[in-house]
Amino acid sequence: MKISLEEKSFLDRNQLPLSYLDAANQWFAPLVDSIVNNYKSDNSPQVIGINGCQGSGKSTLADYLCTVVAERLGVTTVSLSLDDFYLTKTERNHLAAKVHPLLATRGVPGTHDVQLAMDSIKSLVAGQKTLITRFDKSIDDRAPAASLKTTEGKIGLIVVEGWCLGAKPESTEKLIQPINSLEENDDRDGIWRAYVNRALQNDYPPLFALVDELIMLQAPAFDTVFNWRLEQEQKMVKRLEKEGIECGSGVMSEQQILRFISYFQRVTENILDEMPQRADHLFKLGQSREITHYSQPAAK
Repeated sequence: MKISLEEKSFLDRNQLPLSYLDAANQWFAPLVDSIVNNYKSDNSPQVIGINGCQGSGKSTLADYLCTVVAERLGVTTVSLSLDDFYLTKTERNHLAAKVHPLLATRGVPGTHDVQLAMDSIKSLVAGQKTLITRFDKSIDDRAPAASLKTTEGKIGLIVVEGWCLGAKPESTEKLIQPINSLEENDDRDGIWRAYVNRALQNDYPPLFALVDELIMLQAPAFDTVFNWRLEQEQKMVKRLEKEGIECGSGVMSEQQILRFISYFQRVTENILDEMPQRADHLFKLGQSREITHYSQPAAK
């Protein structure tokens, strides 16, 4: 199989085998064709959103779409992650002291700088000089400004990925009963989960509204998240070692991962329940993250 230099760079960046491109060409061709066909040189860039639980392959798909579309259209593409817009460690510690201790941990709605994310997307759409914010999970904080890149000029495609991208709030009645030991032991009064739910209801809709089309990578169930998240963590460690970067305290053990994913369970299960019916592009995944089915529910 002959591949381009761009495709080889993509595989190297993501530590992927050549076989990934075969599967990608099979499953993502309609999606790429849709993006390419909808591109108009005199219009604003398309903003494509990707939702999927931890370890489902969101960042890989975002990189793939940006790589392929850039090559086919000869345009600049940008991939953004909601993970890069987490509040700083200092801001989260302040939130933890003011509202609830669990908010010191990054991840759930309410721990993002939503305004910064919106400003960044709008700046890219306008072709303005934009600083691409990044979050360094190995230190659990924003990457230093001096290490960040900027981009300027016309963008053809912006891909935004995030585990809670497009999520809906739950009813207050559903919040009453704890769904795991984290909620039962650390959020007995429900303050934390109510705060997260209010953030989804009030703060995030304007951000999600910036997305033109929503892709969902649908996991079989929440209990698959642990293995996927563990693999993701191990992959990050290998990447850091390859780059000669010492792993910081932000790298998690298996026990820490088990606790960490408990933070996401409520919102993730709600997403798995209600989002498949409204996604523009739905990719159902198997236990090993292989795609088993593709459909376009929103088009029905």
